[in-house]
This record gives sequence, C-alpha cells and structure tokens, in this order.
Amino acid sequence: MSDQPVGPVPPFEPPYYTVVFTSLRTEAEDIGHADDGYDETGARMDDLVASVPGFLGMDSARTPGGLGITVGYFRDEEAILRWRGHAEHRTAQKRGRAQWYEKYVVHVAKVERSHGFERGDDLVRG
Repeated sequence: MSDQPVGPVPPFEPPYYTVVFTSLRTEAEDIGHADDGYDETGARMDDLVASVPGFLGMDSARTPGGLGITVGYFRDEEAILRWRGHAEHRTAQKRGRAQWYEKYVVHVAKVERSHGFERGDDLVRG
C-alpha cells in the first residue's frame, strides 16, 4: 500500500464502524500478470478512501503467502456506503476479482469499545 505508518491507528471515540477486508492474492504465475497495477491501484485507493468524509483511518498487513488483512475505520455507515459506491473503488473491485484475488471476505462491524496502549504512555486511551 502507500506510505502508511507502521503500527496500529489510535483508538477512536465509539461508536464507529470497521470494514475488515481479508484477501488471498492469486499467484502471479497462475494468472500471468497478476501483479500488473496492483501496488499502484492500492496506493490510489489509499488516497481516495482518505478523502471520504467520515473515514477515520486504516490498518493493513500482508503475509508472504499472499494473505492480506485491511481494516478500515469509519465514523458511520454513511461513510462506508460512500466508499463502497465510489466509482474508482468499484472499478478496482472488479479488477481485483478478475485479476488479483483468489478470494476475499468483507466483514462490517460496529465498534462499541476501543482502547489502546503505547509504551511510555501512562494512560490507556479510549
């Protein structure tokens, strides 16, 4: 993805929502050009989602074996719907199904509690 900081985003004041996107990448040799444009599209999606009103932040990780987990944090369901319906995001989703992903699952959940810890910080936030 783009130049995201390493580490979790801070806790937010609940309630808010998460969208958990868990994916398994296709293998490049099986598709022939599976990586074609993936990183560029991912960076573009990072920029676009950050501009959605109500977007709070995102955590993302990928294993060497191709399993990826991205958790997006949104203030409300309307923000999720704005992101879900964004034209460029819809185009990237179609390309992902056709080219980049073997499979994926999306979970949407309402967060009712949130807290965090940071070494050197006496307070637990949230």
